[in-house]
Amino acid sequence: MNDASSTGPASPSKTHVLLASLIGTTIEFFDFYIYATAAVLVFPSLFFPAGDPASSTLQSLATFALAFFARPIGSAVFGHFGDRVGRKATLVAALLTMGVSTVVIGLLPTYAQWGVAAPALLALCRFGQGLGLGGEWGGAVLLATENAPPGKRAWYGMFPQLGAPLGFLMATGAFLSLSAGLDEADFMAWGWRLPFLGSAVLVLLGLWIRLRLTETPAFQRVIDRQERVALPMRDVLVLHPRALLLGTVSALATFVLFYLMTVFALSWGTSRLGHAREDFLWMQMGGVLLFAATIPLSALYADRVGRRRMMLVASAAVMGFGFLFEPLFGGGGTVGTVAFLAIGLAIMGLTYGPLGTILAELFPAEVRYSGASLAFNLSGIFGASLAPYIATWLASHHGLGYVGLYLSVAGALSMLALLAVPRRLHD
Repeated sequence: MNDASSTGPASPSKTHVLLASLIGTTIEFFDFYIYATAAVLVFPSLFFPAGDPASSTLQSLATFALAFFARPIGSAVFGHFGDRVGRKATLVAALLTMGVSTVVIGLLPTYAQWGVAAPALLALCRFGQGLGLGGEWGGAVLLATENAPPGKRAWYGMFPQLGAPLGFLMATGAFLSLSAGLDEADFMAWGWRLPFLGSAVLVLLGLWIRLRLTETPAFQRVIDRQERVALPMRDVLVLHPRALLLGTVSALATFVLFYLMTVFALSWGTSRLGHAREDFLWMQMGGVLLFAATIPLSALYADRVGRRRMMLVASAAVMGFGFLFEPLFGGGGTVGTVAFLAIGLAIMGLTYGPLGTILAELFPAEVRYSGASLAFNLSGIFGASLAPYIATWLASHHGLGYVGLYLSVAGALSMLALLAVPRRLHD
């Protein structure tokens, strides 16, 4: 993936490339997470009929899950153009799709104003967010890894991965600031809309940076050799089904872990364990700092010993952490909750850092955008979309120990898939 570029426009600096890959995913994940936070704290009471709070929360989490089912469609649409037209133009379009959907959410009427049309429009915008992120992630990873020098592919590939913790910190920080500066009535009346509307500024910044990019060396080589395929997604499904299956299952534990540590933990901690919303968000932010810190550590280790081996170590850690789920989180105490979030999110960084690189390496350059994106987003369906819903149901009916078991099973499945990943992957 680090092929020499052919003649053409002057290539941007490595710093500019890495910044472009990082800022796009940061914006996309910021948009994604402000929805996740609002789906727990705001949307149940504003966008769904008054009644049983638990039922409203489950309905809100169902709209949260909708984006994950849209993401493979985004993979197909944006992946097609990413493998046919180019990485740059497709990344710009994906960022616009996500940004417009997010800003419109900030303008939506509530259930009290428009009735059932309000949650329907909310679901439509959430679907748009999923489409955008479905095309964003794969392109950002390829932008970084296809520009990487020899021996630093995982290091370059971790820059777009850093967008996840940075976006989460920005989203959580925005809601914490609003909670501190507004009373509850103002926050629920209009304050929650500000992060969604403010996303427009970030999107404009991201577009300005990305419009200055050129094509990656690997894709330029595909163009020069006339290796572009007519229907990239068809080739992924017909010619590379094993790579697609292994990539999807390899990422499963990563998705289950993250959305248990963020969406489910926030919902359960503030509703069943009695933590104040602001206190729990601060605890989560501390854990996400560890998430951000372990991403580069895992990338450095992955470049030394291999992406596959690093992912195996991380998946084993996910399995083990599942058995700590109830002992640490079940008591409801501050110390146990802080330890729970710190350990879980630190492990999250270990598994997330090399993930983008290994998924990209599973596919040849001519279908890499489509293949890596589809594997990542199919894993999002199976590992993340229903994770908060399943975990809430398991914890309510059987206890938190079963949520931990659910996580350990996901870790085991990812380990089995990684063991089947070929040692020699695509350059």
